[in-house]
Amino acid sequence: MNLLVTGGAGFIGSNFILYMLEKYKDFKIINIDKLTYAGDLKNLNEAINDPRHIFIKGDICNPLLVESIFKEYEIGGIVHFAAESHVDNSINNPKVFIETNVLGTFTLLEAARTYWMNGVNAYKDSYKNARFHHISTDEVYGTLGMEGFFTENTAYAPNSPYSASKASSDMLVRSYYHTYGMNVVTTNCSNNFGPRQHHEKLIPTIIRKAISLDEIPIYGNGQNVRDWLYVEEHCRAIEKVFHSGEAGETYLIGGHNEMTNLEMAELICTRLDRLMPITRKTSGITSYRELITFVNDRPGHDFRYAIDDTKLRKQLEFQHERVFLQCIEKTILYYIELESGVYL
Repeated sequence: MNLLVTGGAGFIGSNFILYMLEKYKDFKIINIDKLTYAGDLKNLNEAINDPRHIFIKGDICNPLLVESIFKEYEIGGIVHFAAESHVDNSINNPKVFIETNVLGTFTLLEAARTYWMNGVNAYKDSYKNARFHHISTDEVYGTLGMEGFFTENTAYAPNSPYSASKASSDMLVRSYYHTYGMNVVTTNCSNNFGPRQHHEKLIPTIIRKAISLDEIPIYGNGQNVRDWLYVEEHCRAIEKVFHSGEAGETYLIGGHNEMTNLEMAELICTRLDRLMPITRKTSGITSYRELITFVNDRPGHDFRYAIDDTKLRKQLEFQHERVFLQCIEKTILYYIELESGVYL
């Protein structure tokens, strides 16, 4: 299969490409990425010389480019990661989120519809199994209180320009199934972590600030709760839904690892105390935990995200394989090496 992956130089996209190339020797992956601040070809060093990976620098909002990719490479499937995703940036510059996340998704859907289909509910013979897999977020559902979980039936209630733009793209994908009969699936995931994540995100920020002995900024009182999903587990779930999910359906992907932001910072600092102990002589502190600092809360900061992924686990028989604490440790070691060149 010739698979188009959008945003494949970013965090989750690059991990997915490397996972798929390792597992499927008959897949050719065409990777389009604009290489904004969040995309980095270094994330794909392991695939740089693999003839099954073709990289194209480009904008998914460019219909002529997208259409030419479909024609040249005879695209038979799409996994659509490309998105502006940092909430703080959406508060400061919402327009680019609408352009990339909404218009970009529309451009891809239109190219797929034109290339794969002869009309409503009519796929071309060569593309009768072609599928559009849209990657989204649990943030489209808004915020939870201390109890309860998001499910596929939770009403949309986005609270930031970022989540509103993703909710809009989700609705576009849904409409192409109900209007045109396009073979689409959508997955909404909880917060990812792991290697290759951009340094602006919470876990890389905690690690980077700690090993530099800088203050570790935590929004508000640190009690906002997130459900943490290891990126390789997310890639496995995407693979499962892409191959086995029912057309037109949405599947939630959770990590089953709820923690407050403060708990996550304390966990990482405790691990760093063991891996890279510091002494008061050189730093004035004895634990990285002393670097944790509370800063003004983010506007519209959702309190809690948590996912019930029963549908994924029961209907598609997906099971998590990784142990959370081992994944956290692996992630810390990755960023220690990346930031300081120290191998532990």
